[in-house]
Amino acid sequence: MSAPLRVLISGQHGQVSLELQKHLKGLGEVIVCAREQLDLAQPEQIRQQVRALRPDLIINAAAHTAVDQAESEPQLAFTINATAPQVFAEEALALGVPLIHYSTDYVFDGRKTAPYTEADTPNPLGVYGASKLAGEHAIAAVGGAHLILRTSWVYSTHGRNFLLTMQRLLQEKPHLRVVADQIGAPTWAGTIARSTRALIERWQSGHAGAWGTYHLSAQGETSWFGFAQAIAEQLQARHLPCASLEAIPSSEYPTPATRPLNSRLDCSRLLQQWNVSQPDWRDALRECLAEQA
Repeated sequence: MSAPLRVLISGQHGQVSLELQKHLKGLGEVIVCAREQLDLAQPEQIRQQVRALRPDLIINAAAHTAVDQAESEPQLAFTINATAPQVFAEEALALGVPLIHYSTDYVFDGRKTAPYTEADTPNPLGVYGASKLAGEHAIAAVGGAHLILRTSWVYSTHGRNFLLTMQRLLQEKPHLRVVADQIGAPTWAGTIARSTRALIERWQSGHAGAWGTYHLSAQGETSWFGFAQAIAEQLQARHLPCASLEAIPSSEYPTPATRPLNSRLDCSRLLQQWNVSQPDWRDALRECLAEQA
């Protein structure tokens, strides 16, 4: 039986943080720091908190995730997504404890035709992706035991995300136009939290794989249009009002930040190194919606 862990989670109300709070129960003392106690825009505050709390494991579940907004506030995005992770890594190294940090498919430009592996060269298209990549580089440069987990298209029953927006719009509007040429895997925050727990348990039991960067997203693939269709099917099954859907190209839905057309991530390295597998995106969506109901 492993000794109880003292786990520090940054971010209190984020999608992944809320699921971590549920899924890490029983591991030990889980300390969740809201922005008031741990503001990622204040690097010195991070140092003070980590040194005061002396955790056995740090999970950075907070980030600047407003992709379009990041284009107009790059300095803030880089402070939160690059400088803060570097400070976490430095403090984790000083304590001799691991750091788990979440990154994104947006580090890639989406021009590859096959799923991206960890060996592929990143080339972000916007400020958000560039700031997240800078955070990855900063953690790797510090060294120490760390897991950088790149995920994609995160949704849950909390906060602002595609699932909740689409559920609302499908019931409010008669007709919706949704982008169909961006391909990826919608990933439930519950899946990310469950996989994170599995990784922690492997480490605790002495069965850790290599530290470093891994891809962690749901299996299978779809477009935003396909994801919207799956959400619509669930509403129709409950006999709720539902808009008709029209597939459109990205060119007909301009946004301040350019999105990668291919967000597919190959997660086989995580399975090989850590024996942690991911569910198909449809199965995870069904489980998420069952919890919501």
